[in-house]
Amino acid sequence: MPDFDLTQKQAYAYIKLIDKTSKEIGYGGGAGGGKSILGCFWILTMALKYPGTKWLIGRKELTNLKKTTLLSFFQVVQILGFKTDDLFTLNSQTNIITFKNGSLIFLMDMSHQPSDPLYTRFGGLELTGAFVDESNENEIMSIEILKTRLGRGLNKKYGLIPKLLETFNPSKNHVYHRYYKPWKDGKLPVYRRFITALATDNPYLDESYIEQLRNADKVTRERLLHGNFEYDDDPAKLFEYEKIVDLFTNEVNVKSNHQNYISCDVARFGSDKTVAMVWSDWRIERIVSMAKSSGPEVVAMLNNLSRVYHVPNSNIVIDDDGVGGMGVVDYIKGVKGFINNSTPIESKVGKKIHNYANLKTQCYFKLAEKVNKGEIEICDISPECKDLIIADLEQIAQKDIDKDGKIKILTKEEIKEKLGRSTDYSDALMMRCLFELKQPYKPYIAR
Repeated sequence: MPDFDLTQKQAYAYIKLIDKTSKEIGYGGGAGGGKSILGCFWILTMALKYPGTKWLIGRKELTNLKKTTLLSFFQVVQILGFKTDDLFTLNSQTNIITFKNGSLIFLMDMSHQPSDPLYTRFGGLELTGAFVDESNENEIMSIEILKTRLGRGLNKKYGLIPKLLETFNPSKNHVYHRYYKPWKDGKLPVYRRFITALATDNPYLDESYIEQLRNADKVTRERLLHGNFEYDDDPAKLFEYEKIVDLFTNEVNVKSNHQNYISCDVARFGSDKTVAMVWSDWRIERIVSMAKSSGPEVVAMLNNLSRVYHVPNSNIVIDDDGVGGMGVVDYIKGVKGFINNSTPIESKVGKKIHNYANLKTQCYFKLAEKVNKGEIEICDISPECKDLIIADLEQIAQKDIDKDGKIKILTKEEIKEKLGRSTDYSDALMMRCLFELKQPYKPYIAR
């Protein structure tokens, strides 16, 4: 094999891509780190070395893959001094690269398609390994299903273990929770590796590009130059990251005549949690979570909390959508049932009435207002619970922000695709705002 000058980070990642223990490798963290070149070099060399093996190069949109990643692939071929016709042929109709030694590389569109919600198009693949470029753009389900197709080729014959390489820029979705956060906390599983690669790690990169990143706005500079995963440049996000973190250090003044509340999000599916929060005005005194709990268990938990913290049933709100919440609401008299898609409560700002799509959207915007103003405090919370709340709130974003019409936010299902789980904690936070929007009825007494 001809020489190929890898950067130190690329060389380290390549070692992990051919070892016997690392099954999932995350590479990136900034722009200009040579992500696509690494992935293409690895796939090409493996396809050449192991005849008859099958590989995949995927990206969210096939058109972008052909315009970017595939060009990097041909660049690697050229740098290695090979002639394309001597190695393989590319069928632009089937999007398959066929090598003279029988190896195949499938170029795959990994976007979510309504006609194929379960990614059945991956079903017939028997892959030795895969490279997903810009993995942060893909939904977590596409990654999880792709992993089930790895190791089904000639791995046993050649003594290879299944390998998945994901390259990405900083993003607060599944790549953050699967790679960056566990790496930062020293909790990455042994089969998973994360290698940070920045523009400054690449000696072959034009200095003018790095200077361009230095002169960019703060968010772009932090993300793409410094590889800071804690910054997000999505204008649709409702919550400011710094203000979310402040939730756990704010000091909210609770008046002596305050009221206590309980807000509860009841689990719907196996992986969801029931989360209940006890409030003293806008201070959260306690958070209780229950996994795989039955209706009677949730009722008993809420009754106990209301007794200990002196919360009247009229100050308890429980989500009332679907199977889980409805039973709980029916068993505790006087509580308020929260229906996500119900009509918003009339809310005026000056003469303008906000046109929210539903009550859930309205309450999330009210919650964002309180959080961004530093008016909520969360006390005595575990590190794990803190991380879950931060992750939940960071995913709440306005949907179709550039379109006219009613104000919407991403659905629970859409967020679950990005986060890999349900937003149980932020939903419990959001429901507290019902009491802020729906003021208690005060009868008129004639004098």
